[in-house]
Amino acid sequence: MSGGFPIDLILFAMVAAFLVLRLRSVLGKRQGFERPPATPGLPEARTARVEAVTEDIAAARADGARRTLPPSSSAAGQGLARIAAVDPSFEPNAFLDGAEGAFRMIVAAFAQGDRQTLRGLLSDDTYAGFEQAVTARENAGESQRTEIRAMQEIAVEGAALNGNLAEVTVRFVSDQVNITTRNQEIVAGADAVTEVVDIWTFQRDVSQKDPTWKLTATRSG
Repeated sequence: MSGGFPIDLILFAMVAAFLVLRLRSVLGKRQGFERPPATPGLPEARTARVEAVTEDIAAARADGARRTLPPSSSAAGQGLARIAAVDPSFEPNAFLDGAEGAFRMIVAAFAQGDRQTLRGLLSDDTYAGFEQAVTARENAGESQRTEIRAMQEIAVEGAALNGNLAEVTVRFVSDQVNITTRNQEIVAGADAVTEVVDIWTFQRDVSQKDPTWKLTATRSG
């Protein structure tokens, strides 16, 4: 091996840095929508700029994945409206774009044991759980391969604003291949596509300038 720093590592670092910065901006990016009726309990000046972010939406993308937002009359719909009222950077469809990007990055980072990426996208408590699982896998001499073959649906299941803390729960339905190996032998999973339902909760303090939403809870659907 020569003394020069490998150019492929430099390129990988540049791409990784770009993806993280892109996620930080997209999760907080805003695009225009028409305004809905005033949300009860919010100051008039703020409700005047709440876009119609909670209309029934189930739009199919070119890749077939569906994006679903809750009805404006639902608790989740009202939660989205309240978040948008206090955070001018919040727009649900752009948020779902960022959430999908975060989902893909976190799934890949967990499989690869990439603690640095996980640390930047997870809350402290959630990171501790992921790191413990990665360490246990390493201690067992196991490796994991995860491939997301397709996204079927990305849907907002819940949303709330508690003080300055905004919280959005998203359901991800994806087609995945998951294999755990030890000494090149499969010990879990199979080389077959399986539908996986994950329900993840993201949080952000809207009083802070940092636009990053962090994963705070995960469960299977």
